[in-house]
Amino acid sequence: MKVHKEEFHSHNQIFGKKTELYFAILCGIFLFIGFLTEKYIDLPHWVSLSSYIISYFFGGYFITIEAFKKIIKGGFDIDFLMIAAAAGAAYIGSWAEGALLLFLFSSGHALEHYAMDKAKKSIEALGNLSPKIALVKKNGKLEDIAIEDLEINDIIVVKPHTKIAADGVIISGSSAINQAPITGESIPVDKTFIKDSDSLPAFSDIDKKHIVFSGTINGDSSLEVLVLKLTKDSTVSRLIKMVSDVETQKSPTQRLTKKFEKWYVPIVIVVVFLLCFAYVVINESFSDSLYRAITVLVAASPCALAISTPSAVLSGIARAAQKGVLIKGGRALEDLGEITTIAFDKTGTLTEGKPKLTNLIPFINFDEQELAQLVLEVESLSNHPLARAIASDLKIKYSIESQNKASNVNAIQGKGIQATYKGNIVFIGNVKLMEDSAIKVDTSIVSEMDNFLKNGQTVMLVAFKTEIIGLVSVMDLPRITAVSTLKRLKEIGIKHMIMLTGDHQNVGDAIAKQIGLTEAKGNLLPEDKVAAIKELIKRDKKIAMVGDGVNDAPAMALSTVSIAMGAAGSDVALETADVALMSDKIENLPFVIGLSRESKRIIKQNIFISLGVVVLLVPITILGLTNIGLAVAFHEGSTIVVVLNALRLLRYDRD
Repeated sequence: MKVHKEEFHSHNQIFGKKTELYFAILCGIFLFIGFLTEKYIDLPHWVSLSSYIISYFFGGYFITIEAFKKIIKGGFDIDFLMIAAAAGAAYIGSWAEGALLLFLFSSGHALEHYAMDKAKKSIEALGNLSPKIALVKKNGKLEDIAIEDLEINDIIVVKPHTKIAADGVIISGSSAINQAPITGESIPVDKTFIKDSDSLPAFSDIDKKHIVFSGTINGDSSLEVLVLKLTKDSTVSRLIKMVSDVETQKSPTQRLTKKFEKWYVPIVIVVVFLLCFAYVVINESFSDSLYRAITVLVAASPCALAISTPSAVLSGIARAAQKGVLIKGGRALEDLGEITTIAFDKTGTLTEGKPKLTNLIPFINFDEQELAQLVLEVESLSNHPLARAIASDLKIKYSIESQNKASNVNAIQGKGIQATYKGNIVFIGNVKLMEDSAIKVDTSIVSEMDNFLKNGQTVMLVAFKTEIIGLVSVMDLPRITAVSTLKRLKEIGIKHMIMLTGDHQNVGDAIAKQIGLTEAKGNLLPEDKVAAIKELIKRDKKIAMVGDGVNDAPAMALSTVSIAMGAAGSDVALETADVALMSDKIENLPFVIGLSRESKRIIKQNIFISLGVVVLLVPITILGLTNIGLAVAFHEGSTIVVVLNALRLLRYDRD
């Protein structure tokens, strides 16, 4: 039993989406009426027969449609076996057993579609996130327009506690945004307006604190948002499309069961055909042989096997989507559960991706506050990311502001910067800059620098009036949650956790030690990362690579499962990764791996149950030790058990 896209259209008849369920119930009602009139009420035979025939109609309607679609394409599957069994039962006069078969089979079919619909609905609920109307500001006036009519660079006004209608950048106002529908984050995220909205970088390069997504919920303040993506290109639209596409990506187990079915169904048909002529070999009537053959046909149909994997895969993917994780298909879901080695990109994955001021140490004739003011004045004039980070942190840590006392700033490539401060020359940079500027660097200072360098920090010396007056160090700090996440990964059986970074080996080693990685590989260019992944695959067979899906695309493409972090709003990450964590939270990783393992466990359980019932029932029915009613009950019972087992994944909540 499989869910096909065309089935969803065929179900929308008479009673709408529940038509198949109602048909199954009507099949059961007429089966019950037929059984009562045949056994307990003295009425002509045609009354009970009419009830059974009506029962056959309702029970066999959808199954016959599906079987016919397959036959005209040259294939025979489980639906065909069921119709053949029911027709055979009617031929030998076992109308009650045939109607019971169709009732249980159609009920199982309806339950299967219910399970699939439930999983799909939790995904399609994303489609209801976006409001249908947006409040647009045009020529100083506000007007309501349908979100489909929004255009790039429209300005929408978002009132407090309402849904945001488009992906865009905040140009006025600040608020806490509930992003749970997109990223799974339980705590609202503070967002604020971007200062220069006239010269915007690409959407994915804008700082996330200025970006809002369609379908997220505004907090207490009014916002004005500049629309940067059309409705059809919004993050939520892409999510829905990608999740609906994942069904076509079969898992290894699905492909295996598909191959099994392809050979198994024709073999069953041949065996059943031969069993019809058992009366030639053993002493029984043709009617008895036919009854046995039809009973075997029922017992041998692998309905539960057909639904065992897709129901679990879809439930797993739906559960992940609820938590802000996009898993692209059954292959990624299954492979992730077998991973014992994870390679991590450093910047922005294990670390914050933003350098932070770690030390400011004054030397002779300067106190810390004075040194802080001097460094702030000079660094404020530079556009270098390190300079901006130092200036920002100095303002916060020392409660100071620039007084515009520095001038003539000059960046010296690969060494540092030079400027004028209070009429004197200032140098901030490495030892080479000092030596080139004829400034003596004592061995004690070099030794102190080395201590910081060993701990993975970037160190700069500060010289004023031709003397070294202090030292500044910065570092891309590990994420606060990195230590607990890696510890949890180790607990759930991830044996090797390797960091791949373009930074110096010292930096890699220092961070690895701080957060509990098993290994760090530094000084890697993009092609070196690819080589490192190849080595890991050779050693451990299957590996996952975690990165941002942009800089590490070649290495991620080579890994068994690629996992992109902070994928909300990043088209590249969504396209390239097998698994996309919509939020920028590494702590979601244990959940995804745990869910994958649970999915794999449930798939195995389902296959064991479905094959177990077939293996048990077929020999018993061939030997004539059971009747068709019992075979039907066992067979369809296993299908229902398998579907309910798969639905457990929708409640999964461990890591």
